[in-house]
Order: sequence, then structure tokens, then C-alpha cells
Amino acid sequence: MEDRYKNTNLYQGGREANQVSDDYRYQDGNYEGYAPNDGYYRGGDEPAQEEDAQSDVTEGHDEDDEVYEGEYQGIPHPDDIKEKQKKRAPAVADEYRDRADLMAERMEDEEQLAHQYENIIEECGHGRFQWTLFFVLGLALMADGVEVFVVGFVLPSAEKDMCLSSSNKGMLGLIVYLGMMAGAVVLGGLADKLGRKKCLTISLAINAAFAFLSSFVQGYGFFLFCRLISGLGIGGTLPIVFAYFSEFLSREKRGEHLSWLCMFWMIGGIFASAMAWSIIPHYGWGFSMGTQYHFHSWRVFVLVCSLPCVASLVALKFMPESPRFLLEIGKHDEAWMILKQVHDTNMRAKGEPERVFTVSYIKTPKQVDEFIEIQSSTGTWYQRWLVRITTTFKQVWDNVLYCLTAQYRMNTLMLAVVWFTMALSYYGLIVWFPDMIRYLQEEAYESRVKIFDEEEVSHFTFNFTLENQIHRNGEYRNDKFIGMKFKEVRFEDSLFEECYFEDVTSSETFFENCTIISTVFYNTDLYEHKFINCRLINSTFLKEKEGCHLDFEEDNDFLIYLVSFLGSLSVLPGNIISALLMDKIGRIKMIGGSMLISAVCCFFLFFGNSESAMIGWQCLFCGASIAAWNALDVITVELYPTDKRLLEEARRATAFGILNGLCKFGAILGNSIFASFVGITKVVPILLASSALVGGGLLALRLPETREQVLM
Repeated sequence: MEDRYKNTNLYQGGREANQVSDDYRYQDGNYEGYAPNDGYYRGGDEPAQEEDAQSDVTEGHDEDDEVYEGEYQGIPHPDDIKEKQKKRAPAVADEYRDRADLMAERMEDEEQLAHQYENIIEECGHGRFQWTLFFVLGLALMADGVEVFVVGFVLPSAEKDMCLSSSNKGMLGLIVYLGMMAGAVVLGGLADKLGRKKCLTISLAINAAFAFLSSFVQGYGFFLFCRLISGLGIGGTLPIVFAYFSEFLSREKRGEHLSWLCMFWMIGGIFASAMAWSIIPHYGWGFSMGTQYHFHSWRVFVLVCSLPCVASLVALKFMPESPRFLLEIGKHDEAWMILKQVHDTNMRAKGEPERVFTVSYIKTPKQVDEFIEIQSSTGTWYQRWLVRITTTFKQVWDNVLYCLTAQYRMNTLMLAVVWFTMALSYYGLIVWFPDMIRYLQEEAYESRVKIFDEEEVSHFTFNFTLENQIHRNGEYRNDKFIGMKFKEVRFEDSLFEECYFEDVTSSETFFENCTIISTVFYNTDLYEHKFINCRLINSTFLKEKEGCHLDFEEDNDFLIYLVSFLGSLSVLPGNIISALLMDKIGRIKMIGGSMLISAVCCFFLFFGNSESAMIGWQCLFCGASIAAWNALDVITVELYPTDKRLLEEARRATAFGILNGLCKFGAILGNSIFASFVGITKVVPILLASSALVGGGLLALRLPETREQVLM
């Protein structure tokens, strides 16, 4: 008691000391009616505040009643003094309270914050700030769309440039999806721990750096690694972008504007298709440094495709962090300043700069079991970083597991099935369409093959291109093949005697069961594996060509780019319709209806026996399915809350990242399964895609509707 009075009298003149001593008295519980000299009465019967006595957001009073001004001083509103007084005692005794009581109190705080935050966003309005953020995040989403198409466009050129085998081509096609799957889970989870803006910046920086680097590397292994890490970076953008943007939107605007944001993925596909069409066929757009380093046009295309990511990364520097996230981690003042910035930006754009931001106090949830920041004097620097990293990833992992607890299990499992079935059918068919078109082209090409039987040629010089030919039982004596190209040429059971091959380039050219006598091969790419069951007698190979040589422009490249371009453009009507109707008919009906209509479109593929028919059905399928994708993005954002306690609540970006990672896994399976049936049968891919869409669409109808729900 003596120490207590000593402390009280010693600091009687200062506000901070009064607060400390008042806290001490209140904890003791014997001075409940005591009124300290700080301007506020703390008794049980607190009088009502006068209207002109309320705290202003830009003014405060010190003990001597001297007015001071500032942007925002973080002064609690007088109306909340009584509430703070009631909370002071329980705050001290939290460690002795039942955990269920603490969580119930936090859940109540969360609900109050959700409704208050909704009102604040409505007061801030929807205007210039949201549209600016819309375009910045749209560029990030555009970069995600570009990443999906890049490898598919460069693969025909890269396979010749890097001498890729069939297995290497398959791995290069899947490696991006593997990276995106890992990035969605890891970076999506970190966004709920480190912040939306920070993690989105990290994601875009990783993608931009390794996409840029991949355009210069020469080896297949290093190129594969760069595309893997590039995919990992861009994989985190999708869950973060939707969580980030949704926290600046009111309930009435959320469904529509998240759907408009999805259009940038379509724009990314159009951009990639147009750039591939205009750059890759121009093989001369590059340079070489000796015989080992080649920078061909497809590498220029890879470089250009990193521009949307770089532009978004630069623009993001001027955007603020999500105020909803800041409120959850207790940064009340920073959140208030950002919300005021949003309000003032929108009001100035509307010609109402005099409008005042009236919010002075925002509810913050009760903090439970907070982790304590490790001090700089604790251990060595690497021990401190190890503790921070381990703790962070443990929190993220616990949060991933919490998505499967009772509160969220059913919604998570149903959403997982819908995401997976949608990805399996969509990405599987998106790969299957170009492969089928290419197969139809190859069938037509093979039907035009020219066959030469038992021809005899002697003392003749071949200096022109031979293409799509089969030579059987021929005899070639003292002939010269100089500076020429073989494309899809096959020699069977033929004789070459005293011939000379110089500076010859070949593609899909083979010699089968041939006899080659006293023949010289100088500076050619006719390697050993191109001679199948042949007899080489006194023949010499001098100065073979090194590396791979991209000397043939495929005639069907133009059509493949056109197919991807039309497929991306065909989703425009679906994007517009889904944006306009998202808040009118609801998310659930949008998902179910879109998936069922897409399943019907699949059955019409049985009638796609020509290139034009396949292109038409692809456009119809893409246009019908895009509404389901948009609605899935919106409902995933709205079903999960933003909550600071990773160990207590599932969180928006983490849940979105898990489901998007599962989506990429479905894409990998779809690519592998559907591609394996090209040229064999159409029945299995069509039935698999349609049944997956019907099952996912019917299950989606059992999800809860979130159209009228505030963002928890």
C-alpha cells in the first residue's frame, strides 16, 4: 500500500503517470469510485457527453487544456471511455479466463468490425481510388494469364533450339503449373501473415526476375528452373489480388467489380497470342555470339511477356496496404489514415473536396495468444531469423490445416471439388483443342505426301528443299546434296554410292534400311540416330553441326496463335454478362448454370471433325465457362474471413491459395490425361470433361450464397 501511494503521488502531475496509477488502482479493485484528475469521470454513473465536448479527429486537449492539432492523433473517442474501462480488468486477467470465453469475445468483435468496416467503405465511396487500384491489380492478373500461355507458344521453337526430347517437352509444359501450384499455397498463406501489398510485391518481383532471366539462359535445365521459379512467383498473385481488391469494395460493388477484374486474365491471353503471332515467326529478330549463344525470336517473345508484371510491380509501389488487414494486426492509426486517403481521393474526384471523413474510432478485435517479437539481443542473427521464419511457416501451415476443421470443412471440401472439376475439364480441353487441330493438320499433311519408287539419279546436284516425300528402293550415284534442307523426308531401302552431303539441315528426316558406300557428310545435322538399320561402308562424317537449328517455320504456327487468340477473345461476352448479373442472380446460380452449359457444349465436340468446327466449339466452351470461373473467384473471397489470428481462423488469401493450388493440380492432370488421347479417341476426353462439369456444377448449388454477406 505504501508503494502504491508513493507511485501515485510522485507522478501526480503527468497524464502518463496518472494513467499508470489509475490502472494500478483499478486492478486492486478498492478504488472503483475514485475520479483522477484527467478530465474523465470513471465512476459507475458516467454522465452523457455533450455534443461539443466530443473528440475531433484532428484535435485533442492536454491536461492544461491547450489545443494541439495534427493529422490524426489516435485519441480514443470519449464515448468509448466507459467501454474501455470495462475491458481493462478482463484484459489483465485474460490468462485466467476460459479460452472459449476469449474466443467468443473475439468473434463478437470480428462481427462488429465487419459491419463497421462495411459502413466505412460505403462512406469512402467508390471512385478514383478503386479504379486506380483496379488497373494496378489488373496488370498483375494479366501477368498471370500471360504466364499460362508463354510456354505453349515457345515450345515448338524451343524444342528445336534446345534439342528437346518428347519427355523434356512434356516437363516444360507442366513445370509452370507445378510452380504456380506451390506459389498459390505458400504466397497466399504468407499474404495473411505479412500483408497483401508486401506479398504481392514479392510474387511479382520473383516472376519478373526469373522470367527475364529465362529469356537469356541457353541450357534446358536452367531454363526449366527459371520457368519453375517464375511460375511460383506468379502463382501467388491470383489469391492475393482478389483478397486485396475485395477489401476496398463495399458489398453492393464487390461481385460486379471482382468480375470486371477477371477480364484482365483474358487480356493477358490476348496479349500473349498477339505477341507470339507478331514476334516468334520472325526468326531473324535476334542475335548470336559465336556458335554457343543464340538469342532467337522466341526469346524476345519471352522478354516482352514479362512487361505486364514489371508494370504492375512499379505501379504497386504507389498503392497502400489493405486497411482491413492492418486493423486485424492492431495497426489502427495506419488503417485510419489509408481509409481517409481513400475517402479524400474519391471525394476530390467527385468535386466534393469539402466532405469530411467522419470516422474517428474503428473497432479492433481482441488479440489472443499473440506471438512475442524476438529481441535483437536474443541469440545470433541467423538464430533470430530462423525463429521468425519457422514461426511464420508454422502459422501458415496451421492455418492451412484449420481450413479443414469443423467450422470450414464442408465449405472447403465442396469448393475444392468444384475448383478441381472445373480446372480438370477447362485446362484439359484448352490443351486438347490445339492438339486436335494440329493432329487434323498433320493428317491432311500426310495425305499429300509424295512417294517416289525405284528412282535412279546420278551425277546430279540437289540444292533445293525436299519436303513431305518418301523415296523407296532408289539408287543415287555420284550425287551432291549441297546447301539444302530436308523436311519430313524418308529414304527407305535405297542405295547411296560415292555421294557428297554438305551444309545440309534436316527436320523429321530418316534413312531406313539403306546402304551408304564411300559417301562424305560434311557440316550436316544427319546424326547417327537418323540412320535406322543402315549399312555404312567407307563413309565419313566431318564437322557435324553442333546444337539444334531452327530453320523451318511451321505453316500451322499461324493457326495455333489464331486459335489461342480467338479462345481468349471469346470469353469477353461471358465476362460482361457475369459482371452485370453477378449481384442479381447470385454466385451459386452463376457457377452451377455456367458449368452445366459448358458440359452441354462438350457433347457438341463429337461433331468437330474439321479445324473450323473445333475452333468454333472451343470459343463456345470458353465463353460459357468463364462465368463459373468469375463466380468461383468471388465466392471464395467472401466465404472466408480476414482474421489476424492465424491459429484461430481460416483466412481469405490462405484459403484462396489452397483452392487455387488444387486448381493447378487439376490443370496438370487435365493436360496429361487429355493430351494422351489425341489421335486415339475423342470419346474419353469429352465424357470426362462433361461428367466433371456436371458433377461440379450440381455440387456448387449446395454452397451457401454470399451475395448479401458483409466481408468478414
